[in-house]
Amino acid sequence: MLRVLTAGESHGPELIAVMEGLPSGVPLSSEAIQADLARRKLGYGRGSRMKFEQDELSISGGVVHGRTLGSPIALRIGNTEWPKWTEVMNPEPVELTDRSRGRGAPLTRPRPGHADLVGMQKYDFDEARPILERASARETAARVALGAVARAFLGELGIRLVSHTLSIGPVRVPDDAPLPTPDDVAALDADPLRCFHAGTSERMVEEVDAARKDGDTLGGIVEVLAYGLPPGLGSHVHWDRRLDGRLAQALMSIQAIKGVEVGDGFETTRRRGSAAHDELFATDDGIARASDRAGGTEGGMSTGTVLRVRAGMKPIATVPRALRTIDVTSGEAASAHHQRSDVCAVPAAGVVAEAMVAIELANSVLEKFGGDSVGETRRNLQSYLAAIPEELRTAPVSEAALITHDEQV
Repeated sequence: MLRVLTAGESHGPELIAVMEGLPSGVPLSSEAIQADLARRKLGYGRGSRMKFEQDELSISGGVVHGRTLGSPIALRIGNTEWPKWTEVMNPEPVELTDRSRGRGAPLTRPRPGHADLVGMQKYDFDEARPILERASARETAARVALGAVARAFLGELGIRLVSHTLSIGPVRVPDDAPLPTPDDVAALDADPLRCFHAGTSERMVEEVDAARKDGDTLGGIVEVLAYGLPPGLGSHVHWDRRLDGRLAQALMSIQAIKGVEVGDGFETTRRRGSAAHDELFATDDGIARASDRAGGTEGGMSTGTVLRVRAGMKPIATVPRALRTIDVTSGEAASAHHQRSDVCAVPAAGVVAEAMVAIELANSVLEKFGGDSVGETRRNLQSYLAAIPEELRTAPVSEAALITHDEQV
């Protein structure tokens, strides 16, 4: 079982990420992790902070000569902007030179849609700075770094992931558009919105431009797909072991995510039962499903087909035309604090969602198959698959199989 922990503040000196429980022998390089950190900054509509704030990655423990040791993995992500914030964010007691202006001014106008006000109430602060520093999405850099570690482990077992943007505001990819595969990651990352449908991507760019012109922000939906999963990850026997439930919690933990669905999710609720489920039929390769409405899970367990899980991101709450709020010092009406922000961060949310799904899948794989080394985990996985009776084996859904099934019907 994996244990994951992150620490650090948005404008602090560094973020710290720790993963305990990963087997030994997983190939891992700082370059691979750094590449994913760069992917987190992608997307049309990002703010200026993505350009000047660099992530200085270093591996502090758990990896030697490019291979994991089986001991806890410790990562440090330094913040190149720290010198500008030393006075404000110094962990040692200091006297700020001027609390009435600049970065040292207290933030007493909580921003609607952020953790500011509730955090001040909960943790007994009279300003929002101590809350927003940790609540900031900057923390996701640590998760993306750990997600890269998890993906490296999954890759050794033949499990590969890809994420893409399904919608930006009202602009959405057509339902019949093809799904990307892990081989399409480079093409996706080259697209302005990480969208796999060229025509839709162009309309998404126009939507972002319109929001920027209006001084507004946009949300959207991202989808993560996992290929090569074995059947049986997760379990139906306890509520907290269901794979879809764990994935939902992992994705809902990402800042600004307000909804999660597996497979067709909410669309399936509008169908009748006869059209809502994935019928089974026999092929030469095993049992196949005539559709993928369930998104690769049934009964809280992976089915062995492609996993599809989606996350809905709300529009960024730091709106350029500042929202109404209250100055908690005076009690008077005011405009919310506005700091540098994005018009749209949905493409980046896809990269973060991919990381969180990778972490949760890696955890489920280790729960099911164990192993102190990646070789042992691989052998356990192969033995499990080999032991499934031939008449029960799952065949991946393919276009050819669906055509054959339709002809049979």
